[in-house]
Amino acid sequence: MKPKIELRGLTKVFVKKTGSVTALEDISLNVGEGEFVCLVGPSGCGKTTLLRILAGLETQSAGELKIHAEQSARPLQSMVFQEKGILPWMTVRDNVSFGLEMRKAPKSVIAEQTAYYLEKTGLSKFAHLYPSELSGGMKQRVSIARAFANDPEILLMDEPFAALDEQNKFILQEELLSIWSETRKTVLFITHSIDEALMLSDRILLMSAQPGKIIQEVRIDRPRPRKIEEIRKDPELAGQFVDIWKHLQQEVQKTRK
Repeated sequence: MKPKIELRGLTKVFVKKTGSVTALEDISLNVGEGEFVCLVGPSGCGKTTLLRILAGLETQSAGELKIHAEQSARPLQSMVFQEKGILPWMTVRDNVSFGLEMRKAPKSVIAEQTAYYLEKTGLSKFAHLYPSELSGGMKQRVSIARAFANDPEILLMDEPFAALDEQNKFILQEELLSIWSETRKTVLFITHSIDEALMLSDRILLMSAQPGKIIQEVRIDRPRPRKIEEIRKDPELAGQFVDIWKHLQQEVQKTRK
């Protein structure tokens, strides 16, 4: 698989008045073109910092980062947060079209892309509403629709469904995979949910407690879509669930010592 993202020895140290904190240490990995990769690790292990570096919002302290961009007018990456990414003074439609408007795409493209992703995420009849009038699940649909409408090469997703109830989470996971299967974006997705990682990803990268390191890779060799009941009944997936759970338990215990 052609690499889209390459990291070699990437380290991030935050310097404070009271001393320095190493958030990430010696991160080396490849993410292939069109691959869906989940990052799983204890709180504070540097997952979000890693995504922020990839998004250009932070700079690494050491190591090498390469993103193999296409020679096109498409943006390189878009980032989806937990309910923090949409603009409260804009309607749903204006939020979804925002990225396209900012890069001055042709009006016909803006109209077509916006309408398409409003429809794909079930937001067409809510296009005139403002974020204050939406549920948490609908706000996340807006964030996902905007990210895909902007047509980035890479999607960086930071626990986008963590604040949702289980029913909305499953619906949005299925919608995300449906859109991803059409577009084959390269996705790096942070989650604390083992079920979510098993349902969505090609690979799961397990991170250590701070300083964050990638200490294990889990490949998910199952066709999509994957249902939660299938994950629980499949002996191999169930075994992977237990292994990941044990890893997280061990790393969380390290943070308490």
